[in-house]
Amino acid sequence: MTTRIDGTAIARRIRSRVAEEVAEVAATAPGDVPGLATVLVGDDPASAVYVAAKRRAIKEAGMRDFHRHLPGHATHDDVAAVIDELAKDPRVSGILLQLPLPARLDAATLIDRIPVTKDVDGLTTASLGLLARGERGLRPCTPSGVIELLDAEGVPLQGASVAVVGWGELVGRPLTHLLLRRGATVSVAHEFTLDLASVTRPADIVVVATGVRGLIGPEHVGPGAVVIDVGIHRTPSGLAGDVRSEELDGIAGRITPVPGGVGPMTIAMLLVNTLRAARWSSGPEVVAAA
Repeated sequence: MTTRIDGTAIARRIRSRVAEEVAEVAATAPGDVPGLATVLVGDDPASAVYVAAKRRAIKEAGMRDFHRHLPGHATHDDVAAVIDELAKDPRVSGILLQLPLPARLDAATLIDRIPVTKDVDGLTTASLGLLARGERGLRPCTPSGVIELLDAEGVPLQGASVAVVGWGELVGRPLTHLLLRRGATVSVAHEFTLDLASVTRPADIVVVATGVRGLIGPEHVGPGAVVIDVGIHRTPSGLAGDVRSEELDGIAGRITPVPGGVGPMTIAMLLVNTLRAARWSSGPEVVAAA
């Protein structure tokens, strides 16, 4: 039988640990309680839902919520000014610029205005450079969540064969670096891969983050493999992933469901990063490399 990995339960445990640590800080040094600033530009409904979920998680963890909502007609300079203001505020441990931004804004340039010590999304050029070099820094939340899921399930990474399907900036690229740092042998497939099954079927672990609904099926997965589905798609019948998970019953050893798999881990790791960033501000030696 194929086991469903309960990302919701694993994320709940992580969030509980973060809340306990924040409570300890609040009891001994209230002024040092971590704070997250979320910056939302415009009125995209999906983005508003995501930001609301992040703000709710921050408050539940006992952290301080610094939210800034700019109108859709905000200029590049308007957004930059808000980021710069938050960067200088010592109460703000982390800054998250919600993506996507309106198309006329240069997201990469705005993200790079976030100081590396407050980059809780791990998406600045500086943060990604630290990741590539294996140096201490804040890591992207979803790839970190994938690693945490595998660790929680006791899936060994050192020496494992891992196929990462998708080479995007948000998941595929940073996840590849994290896996390599853990001693995995990583193969990467992307839109130009000619024979996808030849890459994925021999792998012990298959991680799929393509944004293509139902791309991966039984022809792509070897018996007993661990399958991590990062994709999420809204359909008339509910949420679906990049993997046709119902077809992998009895083939995959373990698989993450959609919803309830990787999704909850992203917010959990955002809390972890915000706590790390707060500690980093009082001394970088206390932030463990990921």
